Amino acid sequence: MPTGVRLGVAIPQTILSGAFDARAVVRFLTRAEALGFESAWVVEQILGSIRSLEPVTLLTYAAACTERLRLGSAVLLTALRSPVHLAKTLTTLDQLSGGRIDVGVGLGGNPRIYPAFGLAPARRAARFAEGLRLMKRLWTEERVTFDGEFFKVHNASMEPKPLQKPHPPLWFGGHHPNALRRAVELGDAFIGAGSVSTKVFLDEVKLLRAMLTESGRDPARFPLGKRVYIAVDRDRARAGRRLAEWFGAFYGRPELATEVSVWGEPQECVERLSEIVGAGVGFLMLNPVFDELEQLELFASALAPKL
Repeated sequence: MPTGVRLGVAIPQTILSGAFDARAVVRFLTRAEALGFESAWVVEQILGSIRSLEPVTLLTYAAACTERLRLGSAVLLTALRSPVHLAKTLTTLDQLSGGRIDVGVGLGGNPRIYPAFGLAPARRAARFAEGLRLMKRLWTEERVTFDGEFFKVHNASMEPKPLQKPHPPLWFGGHHPNALRRAVELGDAFIGAGSVSTKVFLDEVKLLRAMLTESGRDPARFPLGKRVYIAVDRDRARAGRRLAEWFGAFYGRPELATEVSVWGEPQECVERLSEIVGAGVGFLMLNPVFDELEQLELFASALAPKL
């Protein structure tokens, strides 16, 4: 699958009705690996009306089904999780996968869900950043003493360490300038959300690159990527309807599909994706939301050779 850009795919994680087919997930992952895709990714939505699998469990399943594919989250809402438990879980996954994990993290845009997790939405950004700092220390230091606002650890050790050194890459998501600043301070890479348009994403990229330069970090050494909801289909109207149905179930906004998705004939999809690649973005995560295995084949045969 020759291509000038790194390509990943979203693991089938949601269904609108019926039961999940675990064997279909295995077929998708093994075919993605055989076709030469670089990575496979999950998203996090714990509460919601759409039927959605838990992301870390799904990544663990994917690790057992594959040998080469990198496996990523875009993104885990880490402020809703215990950083100590999550550090251990992700270390275990990194070990069992042979060091193939990319950890995408984000704050999320819905503070109303925090009480469901026993948390107050106040100071959530501070809790998010502090939790990440603690995780990084647990991953890299033999003994950790940490006296934070939210988390306190005294002379604690977590073994084994992740297989990847110093730890699995941290991909940040987010839109607010403060989120971009956290990405520069704490992150290794940035991945744009599928729920924003190409224009909005490229504006975020410009701001992020300026922040990296201002902080003394080399933008060329900070990978950039974007999740793209996509449907390759010569029947544009049919694809548009199916995208809108999924967006209505997942985001509660069927109209968002027309704002952010790429769909239509292969050449149209290539042109739309090339707008992102042309801005110097080196990674695309292609996210089908229906007929996933058929879409995967089209990504490899009709899109990848032209990107």
